[in-house]
Amino acid sequence: MLLILGGTTEGRRAAEVCEQAAQPYFYSTLTGEQDINLVHGTHVSGGMDADALAAFCRQHGVRLIVDAAHPFATQLHATVAAVARRLAVPVVRYERCYPARRAAVHYVDGMDELVRVAGELGKGAVVLSTLGVKSIAALRRLDAVATVYHRILPRRSSIEMAARQGADSSRLCFYHADEPFAPLLESLRPAVMLLKESGTTGGMEEKVAAALERGVAVVALCRPVMPHADAEVNGPHGLRRAIEHLLPDFFHLRSGLTTGTCATAVLVAAVRRALMCREDGSVPVRLPDGETIEVAVGYAEGYAYVEKEHSDDPDVTRGIELRAAVVAEHEAVPAPDAGRLLLAVERQEPYLCISVYAGEGIGHFTTQGFDYPSPSPAVNRVPRQMMRDNLSLLLAASAAGLQGGRRTWPWRSMDIIISIPQGAEVARRTFNPRLGIEGGLSIIGVSGIVMPYSEAAFVDSIRRCVQVAREAAGRAHLVLGSGAKSERALRAMFPRLPATAFVQYGNYVGATLRMAAEAGFERVTIGIMLGKAVKLAAGELDTHSRRTVMDKAFIRQMLEEAQVEVSPVAVEGMTLARQLWDMVPPSQLEAFTRVVESHCLQACRPLVPQARLSIVLIREE
Repeated sequence: MLLILGGTTEGRRAAEVCEQAAQPYFYSTLTGEQDINLVHGTHVSGGMDADALAAFCRQHGVRLIVDAAHPFATQLHATVAAVARRLAVPVVRYERCYPARRAAVHYVDGMDELVRVAGELGKGAVVLSTLGVKSIAALRRLDAVATVYHRILPRRSSIEMAARQGADSSRLCFYHADEPFAPLLESLRPAVMLLKESGTTGGMEEKVAAALERGVAVVALCRPVMPHADAEVNGPHGLRRAIEHLLPDFFHLRSGLTTGTCATAVLVAAVRRALMCREDGSVPVRLPDGETIEVAVGYAEGYAYVEKEHSDDPDVTRGIELRAAVVAEHEAVPAPDAGRLLLAVERQEPYLCISVYAGEGIGHFTTQGFDYPSPSPAVNRVPRQMMRDNLSLLLAASAAGLQGGRRTWPWRSMDIIISIPQGAEVARRTFNPRLGIEGGLSIIGVSGIVMPYSEAAFVDSIRRCVQVAREAAGRAHLVLGSGAKSERALRAMFPRLPATAFVQYGNYVGATLRMAAEAGFERVTIGIMLGKAVKLAAGELDTHSRRTVMDKAFIRQMLEEAQVEVSPVAVEGMTLARQLWDMVPPSQLEAFTRVVESHCLQACRPLVPQARLSIVLIREE
């Protein structure tokens, strides 16, 4: 069993991650007032001290705690740490993302220091506190020198707590989470604003920017130091990965990393090794959505490497090794090919330029329709941006860490080659040749994470194929086959069409037809075998056996429509639809297949209304 300590935005996101597992879990808040919709989770409320929390964990068999409580809930964090040690239960801390500290903001440690600084800056003026209702009593000392307003939620519990602390009701400013902050500053015109270093989800950036823009002094209470946790994450992907590691049986399927994330990680590892002489077992990688995850890396003589962390989706790239070699350090590495340049990152102070090149095993585009023109290296826009962003962050951190007054690095330029030694061989078993990517694998990925749903990865591959078909062959004719057998038959039927005009849809007939409609194809041909055809004829646009089975009653209906005499007992005893090829008398096969094709057309036509649509029914042989 898993327990989330929530009541925050992070708590809500943690629950969303756990809902994906369709497993029972507990979600705990102090007051029970957070509006959250749980399907598989059970919401419990009320404060728990160490003994109560330990008893709860024992009673319900809690094997993992996700601490997603507010960063300033120091007592709760200490309680969780104590109970975790007592019961030997691992803890994942779901931390917030924090913006870089601004020089114009007064950062203080502790309430005493905050009151002192606020009193000096706001003496005889208005002070606005966004510290929350629990801080009202501690700020009472400011009332002697300033007019203090408190911004709190309009919850019944908050209003009652404010009253218990002796707050003047006329000094309470109620707000809702989704309303802008600036109007409050305009109406109160404070000299000083008080806030907690609460991270991006606490709206800190918006508050600070609005205050500084209006000349309001900002005093920020520094976030407290957190107790030790077995894993610290700051986003949903990292949380899922941590749960998969610490509670392996919670999720039925494992997530993985895209080649883009792996390439970024190995690049970061190589540069950290060269600049900072560090060979950590993992490196931080910032994903496109701003979340940071840790990726395992390794080191060998002359290069850093990453073994691709795969999901439970079928993936021919699982376990492949990506390498990054710094040319400036290792003369044995061949000089990079200028035509294989991926990106360059330049830092002015101290100066350093890093150029990244695609090496062995990374393919190149030979057709149009991709992020970059042919014959660029087959690395998409998002992975390139990930590499650039992470290198910029690393250079900034490394420059800040230069010691002893040294303001330069040992070199002013650094060339790095990323390679995939098995890439050319593995690429032959992927969609790449069909897409027009030759010579190796492509480095792709939009989110940086491969979620363990085979359909998601496969449908994305189909979309890319349809896009390439449109660019390469125009919008005249798209030919869809369920797999290799049907495609061979279709190519024989349309020998003059280019290879890119043929796309395999697997089980996702409906999704592929919608893509064809979006692409504006004038003619669409669907090749299909009987097993999938009887499902499609019944209106099932996703023919995967996990979700649909053949409807034997509907098959009997189609046989009746075709006036084919087949025993209902024989139909009921079928295990595979292709048995119909032998059950239907040869003289009546054409009539039966016409009916099947007609129903398939009826199911598909609404998805591509502008196209000339045809169905080709294909036998195994």
